[in-house]
Amino acid sequence: MDDLGTKTRQEILSQPDVWAAVLSTARDHGSELRKAWASEQHENIVFTGCGSTYYLALSAATTLAQLTGKVCRAVPASELLLYPETVFPSDGKTLLVAVSRSGETTETVKAARSFVQAGRGTLVTFSCYPEQPLAQLGSLNVVLSDAQEESVVQTRAFSSLLLATTAAAATWAERDDLMKQLDRVPSVSRMLMDEHLSTVTEIATASDFESCYFLGSGPQYGLACEASLKMKEMALTPSEPFHFLEVRHGPKSIIGPSMLVVGLYSRAHLPIEQDVMTEAESLGGQTFTLGAVDADLSFGTELDEAVSSLLYLPPIQWLAAERASQRGIDPDHPKNLDTVVRLQMS
Repeated sequence: MDDLGTKTRQEILSQPDVWAAVLSTARDHGSELRKAWASEQHENIVFTGCGSTYYLALSAATTLAQLTGKVCRAVPASELLLYPETVFPSDGKTLLVAVSRSGETTETVKAARSFVQAGRGTLVTFSCYPEQPLAQLGSLNVVLSDAQEESVVQTRAFSSLLLATTAAAATWAERDDLMKQLDRVPSVSRMLMDEHLSTVTEIATASDFESCYFLGSGPQYGLACEASLKMKEMALTPSEPFHFLEVRHGPKSIIGPSMLVVGLYSRAHLPIEQDVMTEAESLGGQTFTLGAVDADLSFGTELDEAVSSLLYLPPIQWLAAERASQRGIDPDHPKNLDTVVRLQMS
C-alpha cells in the first residue's frame, strides 16, 4: 500500500516549496491588486468557485471581511450563473473574485463571463493555467503556474490559491505586516510537517473510525469543508463539516466510537471550541485537534490567524491520503472524479 497515491503525496509534501513562488507572484501583482480594489466603490464583494475553490472562497471571504471590515460573502459559481439577481445589485459596484484551479470549470467561466458582459463591476481571477478561459476574463488575472498539479484531487493548488487570495486580502487591507508574516509560512509549515505528519499517519491508520466530522468557525469553516471533501474524495469515507457550535444542534446525535471528530482550533475562541471537543469525547467520539497551543497538533507560532490558516492544510490533506492507503484506495485515481468538471450548458 505504500505506493498508493504517490503523486498526491508528493504534491502535499511539495507545498511549502511552491508557496515561496506563489508569494512572489502575488507581490508582482501588488499594484494591480490595489488598482482593482480602488477602481470603484465596491459595496458588494463576492468570492466564487466550485467544489474545493468554493470552500476556499468561504475562507477567503471571511478573512477579507475580518481585515477590512467590509461585508464579503462566498457563493458557488453555479448560483451566480443560475440566480444572479439574488447576488448582484444593479448598480455595477460588485467586486467578484473568481477562483479555479483549471481556469476552465464550466460554471465558473460562464458566471464570470456573464458578470463582465452585464457590466456588474470588477472581476479579479485566480487560477493556475494561463492559457485557459478564466485567465482571460478579468480586469486582473493572477495565474499561479507553479501550483499546477497532476493529481485529480486538489491539494497544492488549493493551498496556493488560498495563499494568493490571503495575500490579496492583506494588500487590500494595507496590512504590510501580514505580507511579511506570509513569508514565514513556508518554513513554519515545513517544520510542522517534518515533526507531526507521522502523528497524522498514526491517527489515519490506527483508528477504526468509519466516518468523520470536521469542525471550524470563521475562516476555518471553509477549511473544514475542504478537509471533509478530501476525506470523501481520497478515502471514500463519509464526512461532514460543521461550525463548532452548530454540531450541538442535532449532528452530535450520531457521534460515537466509530466517528473521528477533527477540530480546527482558533486562538480567538479557543475555550468555546475546546468545550465542544470535550463533549464529543464524552459521547465516545475519537478526536483530533489542530491549531492553537493546546491542540494535539499545535502550530506553536504567533502568526496572525489570517496567515496561519495555511498551516492546517497539509496535515488534513495527509490525513485523507493516509486514510485512503489504509483502506487500500489509491487517491491518485479517485472514484468517479475528473480533474476538470466540464458541463454542456446552453
